[in-house]
Amino acid sequence: MRIGEIAALVGVTSRAVRHYHHIGLLPEPARRANGYRAYTVRDAVLLARIRRLTEIGLSLDEVRDVLADDAGRELVEVLGELDADLARQEREIRERREVLAALLEAPPTSDGPLSPALAALLESVPATGSPAAAKDREHLALLDTAGGGAGAELYAALRPLAEAPGVAGLYERLDELAGAAVDDPRIAPLAAELVAAVPDEVLAVIPDGEPSPTGFGQVLLEDYPPAQREVVRRVMEALAVRVRATRGRSV
Repeated sequence: MRIGEIAALVGVTSRAVRHYHHIGLLPEPARRANGYRAYTVRDAVLLARIRRLTEIGLSLDEVRDVLADDAGRELVEVLGELDADLARQEREIRERREVLAALLEAPPTSDGPLSPALAALLESVPATGSPAAAKDREHLALLDTAGGGAGAELYAALRPLAEAPGVAGLYERLDELAGAAVDDPRIAPLAAELVAAVPDEVLAVIPDGEPSPTGFGQVLLEDYPPAQREVVRRVMEALAVRVRATRGRSV
């Protein structure tokens, strides 16, 4: 194969192939007498692996490390991995299309396109004018879109909490802290009550193992004014302790 042929086969540009040669990520193949590069199936397999690794978000340096670990393996083993990877992609596409089909059938909501499970949860929540409750809905929609990992299982666990009669009062108290200082004496008792209101069933299905004021949690925290942020931060930290304690007992 020539460079244009291998690029078309794998789905990249000839310029990308030359760049990978330039940085040493893709070894230069042997050249024919006329000076053209002669690519083999193994070159195509390696190029396809580079493309897949970059598509899932790895930097070129990280791709280099992964490829170094694969050095010396049999071609059939690498091909088998690529086939399994394609099968996984097919499953993901099929699952996404199933969700899309459900979204197309569902009535539109003010929260935007949501998964059927989250839409059902939000429909069960009593109507409220609380800004904090509205923010929670936005955060759930963001988690739903970002693929937090728990999906329908998490939303089902949240339903009893969302429908609990005392939750509206907790939201109202959080609203009252919108313009408060971070040392407001109402912060600690409200955080404690919010933590106590969350059942263990919710903690068992929280994505990524436990709530955390880092990563996605940090993004959510920055969406709150100072006093409310302090309440939510305390809640996250206390729930993380509960998660570790609960799972430690179950080991």
